[in-house]
Amino acid sequence: MSKVATIEIDGKKYEFPVVVGTENELAIDIKQLRGQTGAITLDPGYKNTGACESAITFLDGEKGILRYRGYSIEELAEKADFLEVCYLLIFGELPNKSQLQKFNTDILDQSIVNEDMKTVLNGFPESAHPMGVLSSLTSALTAFNPKSVNVESEEDMYRAIVKILAKFPVLAAWTLRQKKSQALYNKDMNIGYVESLLKMMFQEGKTYKLNKKVVNALDKLLILHADHEQNCSTSTVRIVGSSHAGLFASISAGVSALWGPLHGGANQAVIEMLEEIKADGGDTSKFIAKAKDKDDPFRLMGFGHRVYKNFDPRAKIIKKAADEVLEQLGVEDPILEIAKGLEKAALEDEYFIERKLYPNVDFYSGIIYRAMGIPTEMFTVMFAVGRLPGWIAQWREMRLRKEPIGRPRQVYIGENHRKFKEIENR
Repeated sequence: MSKVATIEIDGKKYEFPVVVGTENELAIDIKQLRGQTGAITLDPGYKNTGACESAITFLDGEKGILRYRGYSIEELAEKADFLEVCYLLIFGELPNKSQLQKFNTDILDQSIVNEDMKTVLNGFPESAHPMGVLSSLTSALTAFNPKSVNVESEEDMYRAIVKILAKFPVLAAWTLRQKKSQALYNKDMNIGYVESLLKMMFQEGKTYKLNKKVVNALDKLLILHADHEQNCSTSTVRIVGSSHAGLFASISAGVSALWGPLHGGANQAVIEMLEEIKADGGDTSKFIAKAKDKDDPFRLMGFGHRVYKNFDPRAKIIKKAADEVLEQLGVEDPILEIAKGLEKAALEDEYFIERKLYPNVDFYSGIIYRAMGIPTEMFTVMFAVGRLPGWIAQWREMRLRKEPIGRPRQVYIGENHRKFKEIENR
């Protein structure tokens, strides 16, 4: 028997179907609510509103579960590489050897960025934030690819997907190098996707020595960031795409949404907090006490998570990689020493344990990026590179499902009807 929910308004009852997801998530289908009752729901931040049905990512914050297309994040991080996860998220299944080889080859074939894009890049002052530059460059791709994607054509859709996967990391690397007034490089066709990203970012002259543990850590970080259900930037990509805006324009909007400190900027905020502690003398116990004091405005960044109420499963995976990178690179950095002190305190202090305020993925990713020598303001750009396949998958799913244009309602709380006053009478 199908489940229904009953809503009573002014003594009149209305029934609405209850949708049950494959993981037994319940949702009240209110598509007909306004038409039947004249009422709407009010849900600031859409915390209790399901904007779509999706087969891409399952997240259970209470149990600390994250799965892509049914595969646990733990198994994917251990056994797959980033390109395999890209393919899985976008097309629904893990690729076989020939599919992965073709995918990689097709990406390489599209990896050269038009030289005129350098003119666009050079138009930004050194003061420009890398996320603003990346968003603009991504949007500018539409100027060099003006033909809209025919979503009815699998070939057209595939070509657009491969193109953005190929060019986006180049734009990310160029964003860093332009900031440092360094020469710009295209992809190295003879090495992997993640290896090439690192080389484009840090190459000096004709050589760059790859560090396997650094490559492995970055590969895992990109996998862990690849999708995270209907977060702010993903919802932005879907709602922009719902107007039938193109893939590049929709991804550009996602980059802008990710830029905010409450979303992708969290790992940058971690390092800024550590800098603050260092400037104050580096006494971690003092700041642990401040964090416990409810009357103190100081907050520990990178601890706890607004979705995960138990632990962040991604943090458990990346902690090991962070330890390996710090050991391998042998970086002597007081900021990283402060981070280790905070981590130890939070994992052992009953106050944090009781409240489940464990270090999250933003805490560890910030530490890894700093150890790699990536500037703090580039952290969110790295997040965007990782989140790219999730954005693509969500955009593709939304277009293939022919979802309607996004159009939230509102409850008006402004002035009632007023007569216009001539300027002499105001």
